[in-house]
Amino acid sequence: MKFSTLIDAILIVGSIALLPRIGGAQITTNNSGQPIAINSNNLLTHFTNVSYLKPFDAAFLAYQGNLKAQGIPSGSALVSQYRTGSLTALDVVKAAVNAKKLPAQALNDTGYLNAVESQLTSLGNTNNLSH
Repeated sequence: MKFSTLIDAILIVGSIALLPRIGGAQITTNNSGQPIAINSNNLLTHFTNVSYLKPFDAAFLAYQGNLKAQGIPSGSALVSQYRTGSLTALDVVKAAVNAKKLPAQALNDTGYLNAVESQLTSLGNTNNLSH
């Protein structure tokens, strides 16, 4: 067997062996639309098999009134309470967890909480543009 054939065979077998780990990677985007890879196999970075709503979707659920049953106001009342500090991103995430829209692990994910906070801030800025 030629040396190059042996190398090719090793690369093919190695690729097949690593395929399940490659498939565990997920792609999402940050607030500026740039892709971020999240490897669900890495327990230190993310929780295994946890699927989150995008932070925009969590904030928008609240804005649309889908978390009213959990005590979160909608529309301009949501924006107003967020601006005054009587409502936080953690409050919105807790409500989404209670509504079974997010897993409880989201409460401990500071990156996710910060992203929801950023989206709530954006909702407030968008609200200013409509007047």
